[in-house]
Amino acid sequence: MLRRPEYRKALVFCGLIGVPVALVAFWFLVALKQLEQLIWTDWPKDLGWKQAPWWWGLVLLPVAGLIVGLVVARLPGRGGHIPAGGLHSGGVSKEALPGVVLAAMAGLPLGAVLGPEAPLIALGGGLALFFAALARAPQNESSTALLGAAGAAAAISALFGNPLVGAVLLMEVAGVGGPQLFAVMLPALLTSGVGALIFTGFVHWTGLATGTLDIGLPVPPPLDWADVLWVVVLAPALAFLVHGTFVGGRFAARFVAARTVRNTVLCAAGAGVCITLYALVTGRSPAEAALSGEAGLSSLAANPHAWSVGALVAVLAFKGLAYTLCLGSLRGGPVFPSLFLGGAAGVLLAPLPGLGLVPAMAIGMAASVTAALRLPVSSVVLVVLLLGNVETVALVVLAAVMSFVVTQLLPQGPRIPAFGEHPAGPTRRSRPGRS
Repeated sequence: MLRRPEYRKALVFCGLIGVPVALVAFWFLVALKQLEQLIWTDWPKDLGWKQAPWWWGLVLLPVAGLIVGLVVARLPGRGGHIPAGGLHSGGVSKEALPGVVLAAMAGLPLGAVLGPEAPLIALGGGLALFFAALARAPQNESSTALLGAAGAAAAISALFGNPLVGAVLLMEVAGVGGPQLFAVMLPALLTSGVGALIFTGFVHWTGLATGTLDIGLPVPPPLDWADVLWVVVLAPALAFLVHGTFVGGRFAARFVAARTVRNTVLCAAGAGVCITLYALVTGRSPAEAALSGEAGLSSLAANPHAWSVGALVAVLAFKGLAYTLCLGSLRGGPVFPSLFLGGAAGVLLAPLPGLGLVPAMAIGMAASVTAALRLPVSSVVLVVLLLGNVETVALVVLAAVMSFVVTQLLPQGPRIPAFGEHPAGPTRRSRPGRS
C-alpha cells in the first residue's frame, strides 16, 4: 500500500488536514464547555442561587428540544446521527455540517444527557471532505471514506486527549478489516497525533480547557478472585440495564419520527422532568442528572463518600431515564453518560464483599460503555485511560467482553436509520404540517 504514490499523497494530505480539523474541534469543545459553565453555574449564581434551582432543567430542556427538532426537520442531514444507534462514521456531507453544529450547540449546553463525541466525529469527517474539495483533491468512494475517517479521528482525539483512543475508536466504528484496516489505521493514527499536538498546544497557549479524562482515582490494591467473580455477576447485569436504555431510546426515536418538532420537544421536556425529580428527591443540583456527566465523573471518583446511597440510586434512575429520552430525540454522543452511569453504579456496589471502589468502577464503566458503543476494544482502551493504572486492565477486559456478548444476544429494538435518512424510512412522505 505504501508503495503506491496516490496512497502516500493521501497520507500527507491527511496529516495536513489534521491541523485545521483539530483547531476547529478545540474551539468547538471550548465553546461547549464555556456555555455549560455559563448556563448551569454562572447564571444561577448571578440570580442569587448557590446552585441551579430544581426547576432549571424543566425550563432549558424544552428549549433544546425545540431548536433540535427544527434543525432535524428543516436542515440537511437532520442534525447528525441519532445517538440511540451508537457511534457512526461516514455519510456526512458538507451541507450537513451547519445542522450538526447547531443541534449540538443548542442541545448539549442546555442539559441534554449526551456527550460531544458524535458531533465531533461528524464535524471532523465533514471538514476533511470540505478541505479536500477546496484543494480540489480527486475523490472517489475509497478516498472519501479514508478522508472522512482521518478527519473524524483528528477531531475525536482532541476530545479524548489521546491519539491512540481516536485511532482505535475510528477503526472499530468504521468496521473495516483486512487490508482496508491498515489503509484506514495509518492516516487515522497520523491525524490523531497531529490533532493531539495542536490541541495540547492550544490548551497551553490559550489557558482555556475543554475537560480532562483524569478522574483522580487512587491506586488500587492487587486484584483477587473476589474481583473476578464479581465481574461475572455485575458486568452482564449492567450490560442488560444499559442496553435497555438504548432500546428505549430507539423507541423514542420512532416516536419522534411521527411529528418531529412536537415530539422532540415532548421527549426533551420528559428528560427535564426526570432531572427536576432528581433535584427534588435528593436536594442536590439538577446538573448532576443533566449534561454528559464528564465533569461529574471526576468529582464522583474523587469524593465518592459525598454521595449517599439514596443519591446514587436516584442519579442512576433519573439520569438513566433522561438518557433514554435524549438518545432518541436530541443529538450528541452516548459515551460520557454511559461512563458516568457505570461509574455511579460502581460506587454504589463498591461495599460488596471483596470488591472495593476502583475494581467496582472499572467493572461498571467498562460494562456500561461497551454496552453503549458495541466497540469492545475502544471501550477497553478508553476505560484503561480513565483509570490510569494497569492493575485493573484484566477486569476491564473481562467486563467489556462479557458486556459485548450479552448486548449482542439481546433483542435490539427498532432499527435506527443511517445519517440523514428519515427515521420513518426512505419511502415515507411527510404530510404538510406534520413536522
